[in-house]
Amino acid sequence: MKLTVLAALCLFLTTSVFASLSCVNPVNGHKGFLPENNLKIHVGDKASNTMTKERFNAIIDGVDKFYRPIVKSKGGMLKWARKWDDATVNASAQRIFKIWQVNMYGGLARHSLVTDDGFALVVCHELGHHLGGAPKIGGSASQWASNEGQADYFGTMKCFRRVFESEDNQAVIARMNVDPLVKKNCAEHFTLANDQALCVRAAMAGKSLADLLAELGGRGVVNFSTPDASRVSRTNDAHPAAQCRLDTYFQGSLCDKDVSDEVDNSDAEKGVCTLAQGYTFGTRPLCWYKP
Repeated sequence: MKLTVLAALCLFLTTSVFASLSCVNPVNGHKGFLPENNLKIHVGDKASNTMTKERFNAIIDGVDKFYRPIVKSKGGMLKWARKWDDATVNASAQRIFKIWQVNMYGGLARHSLVTDDGFALVVCHELGHHLGGAPKIGGSASQWASNEGQADYFGTMKCFRRVFESEDNQAVIARMNVDPLVKKNCAEHFTLANDQALCVRAAMAGKSLADLLAELGGRGVVNFSTPDASRVSRTNDAHPAAQCRLDTYFQGSLCDKDVSDEVDNSDAEKGVCTLAQGYTFGTRPLCWYKP
């Protein structure tokens, strides 16, 4: 009943003068972080990873700590729907008037390919729909939701970095099997060892999610060494292909703009690394973004 009422409200908002507040991503996960799918991973499923309810909540809390006051400063009220018991393998965001909601599902958190950092990056992605800036879905600054590629880019470039920059990232990546290409690129673009390690950590979180996207899409493997060579004729608001999304996570991790250098709802060049600024790294991939 609650879902039916909310769906009706979303429909009303999208067809009314309040369209800019519409529910772009419904609460059932459709049009969420992943393309629509029927996969379910229940609590206690033998195919799940080692994620626990306590860790699920702690990761969300870690992001909330930094972003609740930021959302408040922008006139919103951040709300987390912590659906640990829900087997849905997805995540979504919605906005109803001043409520900026993020819906996180236990099914996604329990997937065997999703690492703890990968799950944190999904939280950042969904928050990125609210805070990621331009380009927006539909290309209009009046729309509240940043498009899928921009939410991915914001995820590693701003959110993941802000949340984990004070941790001992060198110790964290020492326990990982890191792609040498990632280490090389991060070392080239950051001076401090912890910044290099944070860059690596963000990129590897993206690899976790890109592997999941490739598996669900039946697209084989994705690699840092095989970037998507396609070029869009106009910015794609929908989900890019798995390799393209990996490229976006990687480039976001390489962008050396400070996390306090804010993005903008209308100017897609502000607060990010761009070709126009002379950047040859850290820019949004052209497989989904048209400058």
